[in-house]
Amino acid sequence: MTSIFQRALGDDFARLHPQLQRRFGFASDDGIACVGTGTMDRVWHGRGFTRPFLRLGAKRHILLPGHGTDVPFTIENYPYRDSRGRETMTFVRTFAFDRPRRWDATMIYSPERASVVDYLGTHQHVSVDLDLSVDDRGGLVIRSGEQRFHEGPLHFRVPRLVTGSAQVRESYDDAIGRFRIDVEVTNHRFGPLFGYHGTFTCAYPEGDRVPDAIRPVREQARV
Repeated sequence: MTSIFQRALGDDFARLHPQLQRRFGFASDDGIACVGTGTMDRVWHGRGFTRPFLRLGAKRHILLPGHGTDVPFTIENYPYRDSRGRETMTFVRTFAFDRPRRWDATMIYSPERASVVDYLGTHQHVSVDLDLSVDDRGGLVIRSGEQRFHEGPLHFRVPRLVTGSAQVRESYDDAIGRFRIDVEVTNHRFGPLFGYHGTFTCAYPEGDRVPDAIRPVREQARV
């Protein structure tokens, strides 16, 4: 089976660094996962007025309110078929502050939207279109696009005023044998909201069971 990232990137997937092809090139029928562990050199958030907003989002693991340096970090990528038969990949990031914080997402490929769709948080309240590209050094660049809110009968496009636009850059540093990650989330009016950068290594455990704590509490049918 083709991974959701291979579907989104098409022929450009072959331009990724070989370690990134391994990290993003598996699917649910391959019987493996990818678990990264490392350290974020810095985790930051924006000006003081952003903190209540970040804390609110943190209740459902949608936003990241913590900050610090040399923060231990894990990222858990498990592929599975969700209850609607969609090929899905978890992106569960845990930051070991004094009080651990999680930033959860699950991703699918949507033929309808011709892109990877990122469901944010434990209850998939927000879905986000992702634009994927490969830079000239074989790194993966992810930029967020339109965002939509889902709750019961409510289903609407979220105005840019209250959304954060994310840019993620992931690469592999051959000199140190580690993945590098740089994430920045900004609001077009209020500026930087939060972000982090650092390095990690990956293991590829075998098995097709997704830990219960990794799966979202609710799966959203709408994209």
